[in-house]
Amino acid sequence: MPTCAFLTTDTLDAFVAYDHLAVAPLARLGWTVEMVPWRAEADWEAYDVVVVRSPWDYQDDPDAFLDVLGAIDTSAARLENPLAVMRWNLRKTYLRDLEAAGVPIVPTRWAEGLTSDALAAAFDAWGTAEVVAKPVVSANADGTFRLGPDAETWNAAVSALADRACMIQPFVPSVVAEGEWSVFAFGGAVSHAILKTPAAGDFRVQEEHGGVIRGVEPGADLLALTGAALAAVPHPDPLLYARVDAVRLTDGTLAIIELELIEPSLYFPFADGSAERFAAALDEQGPGV
Repeated sequence: MPTCAFLTTDTLDAFVAYDHLAVAPLARLGWTVEMVPWRAEADWEAYDVVVVRSPWDYQDDPDAFLDVLGAIDTSAARLENPLAVMRWNLRKTYLRDLEAAGVPIVPTRWAEGLTSDALAAAFDAWGTAEVVAKPVVSANADGTFRLGPDAETWNAAVSALADRACMIQPFVPSVVAEGEWSVFAFGGAVSHAILKTPAAGDFRVQEEHGGVIRGVEPGADLLALTGAALAAVPHPDPLLYARVDAVRLTDGTLAIIELELIEPSLYFPFADGSAERFAAALDEQGPGV
């Protein structure tokens, strides 16, 4: 019986996680699944496959996290997604590669450290009412700031991000008015989609911040954007899992805000059969490298 480790964190008490819903479908296919914290002193040789699932504090020590992934990759276990893909996806500068490939993204400016001058230049460039600033390596909206044009309100953001590579984007009003779309693909095939809307008075769509989730049928424009984004990933084969996050720009077109290939929540409860489709995609790849 093949054994799979779901790579997680020491505790998920502060998070909403659904990976346990894939355990029974995998068991029906003959798999044993263990939840293994990424900081654990684990014997990776004991597993046929290690699937990165919910290590949602990796951004606190990304170098240590990459070291763990490297150790798994050199073991007999197969690492999913592939290490090279996750290295590429760890820094949100992958958005530059998507843009270069012709994939629409939310307009983005980059800075090695956040400054008032960088923020002022972003407001001037876009003529926008608000911007969002966040670290290049981040998760769960950690270190994310929504800022208006009054420079006196920028101090907290500049202080938090002064020594961190960061990105600035115009705040997209549709995030609040409509929500953020997510499409999930398993083994290269679209599985399901959801719409995430923030709580009243907030702009963060994660459940941990009060976001509301519902399953939706993706439209043709969203599916086309998903296909373009996945085609631009620098890997020749379909990935076990991928989540494409998109928002609607002011001109009505959809654009990528995130492409999640490391540890996206897969939101199984919002689409019947999605956990089974994930299990089938993993089983189809088989055990081992």
